[in-house]
Order: sequence, then structure tokens, then C-alpha cells
Amino acid sequence: MERTIPYSWIGAAIKGMLSAGNRQRKSMQRRMVSRSFVLKPVHFGMLRRTRPFSTHWDDDPGLPIDRYYIHQFLSAHAADIRGRVLEIRDNTYTYKFGTGQVTQSDVLHVQEGLPGTTIVADLTRGDNIPSDTFDCIILTQTLQFIYDVHSTVRTLYRILKPRGILLATFPGISQISRRDMNRWGEYWRFTTLSSQKCFAEVFAEEQVTVEAYGNVLSAITFLHALPAENLHHNELDYRDPDYEVLITVRAIKRETAAP
Repeated sequence: MERTIPYSWIGAAIKGMLSAGNRQRKSMQRRMVSRSFVLKPVHFGMLRRTRPFSTHWDDDPGLPIDRYYIHQFLSAHAADIRGRVLEIRDNTYTYKFGTGQVTQSDVLHVQEGLPGTTIVADLTRGDNIPSDTFDCIILTQTLQFIYDVHSTVRTLYRILKPRGILLATFPGISQISRRDMNRWGEYWRFTTLSSQKCFAEVFAEEQVTVEAYGNVLSAITFLHALPAENLHHNELDYRDPDYEVLITVRAIKRETAAP
């Protein structure tokens, strides 16, 4: 005796196969739509170029993007720039942001002969700089040119007075400074994580504050050496944690001597 299959079962099976087919077709359609968005051509316009708009980051008129962020950082911590202050190469920021609070300004350079220099020293050692000397050290865009970063951070810690404050900045996303590369080398680009770990090894971890400034638009503008005046303030001030154009560190020395 042959076994018959109820029509209700056959109908359900056919309906299931049709539903599965519909699901596959819809899934394929979604993939094709998604792929069409991915493959849609981008109109780069003036950005379709392999050379930057400018290569004279320091000489062109206007404020460079990284300097815009440096000004924001130092302005936010202007109260820290007080007492005896050490700055690298010149004391522009010491007096721009520490007006009325600075009792003595020192300028450090690794080479002799630069006008205004009061201390000639290599920060990886700083043997000629007494310990516990400065209330504040302003170290902008310098660490990338020093290969032995860890020794430099230890020197900075040593020459700060107890409760002295270091205000440091360095590049995250940035072009190479060819002139500096040829003179003494350019070695590093930093992230907030590497900066936190590097400074927390010497300063107390809870006394180290690391921030990042930048977004994809300001990064592109900076890499083309276009000044900050090309962007609106809200475009400059928006921070995207995945596009770290400038890294900043505020670190405070312990009350007691370094270990």
C-alpha cells in the first residue's frame, strides 16, 4: 500500500521553499545595493593629487593646524605657566600664555649660538641642569626629534621642582619635517596610549593627563599644509578619537623625589 502525503504538507513545503528563495533574493539585492554604495565613485576634485598644496608649513601665512591646537592646550593650562619656566628654542609661549606669573624665563637648545638661549643641554642627560629647578616646562613639538624618549622624560621629571608641571605636545598624524630630519633626525609619532604609558612610567600615573586634538578634516588640511583659517572653528574643535593630529600631556611631579 502506497503512502500518500497530505496536500497540506506539500503546500507547506512549497511555501517554505518560496520563502527561502525570496529571502535569498532579498539578501542578494541588499548585497548588490550595499556594493553599489561602496563602488560609487568619489569626486576628489582638488584633492586628487599626490603632492600637498604646500610644503612650507612654517613659512606660509596663517596659523598651522597643529599650532591652533597647541594654543588651545596652553591657553587651557595658562595658570600652570608660572614661576621659573623652561621652554625649548625660544620663550614665545612662556610670555604669550604666562603673562604676569613668570618670575624667570629660561630657553634650552641642544646647540650653542642660538640667540636667547640660556641653557645648552641634551635632554637625554641634562647633566648640567640642576635637579628640582623649574616650576613649569613647556615642551612643544620636540620629543619626536629625540630618539631616547624614555631618558628624556626622566630628565624632565628630575629638573622639575616638586609639584612642578610639564606641558608637552607632540605629533600624532603629521608629515615629516624634512629640514629637521636632515639636521638631527625625526624618529617618532605618538598615540594617546603610548604617551600615557611613557609618562606614567616616570610620573605618578594619576598625575598624567593625556588628550588628543583633531579629526579627519583637520588631519587632511594639516597634511596639505593649509592653515587653520581654511576651516570653521566647529570643524577644528571637533575631536574624533580615531584621528589624533596632536597629542598633549600635562604631568605633575610628585611631592617627593623621583625613585
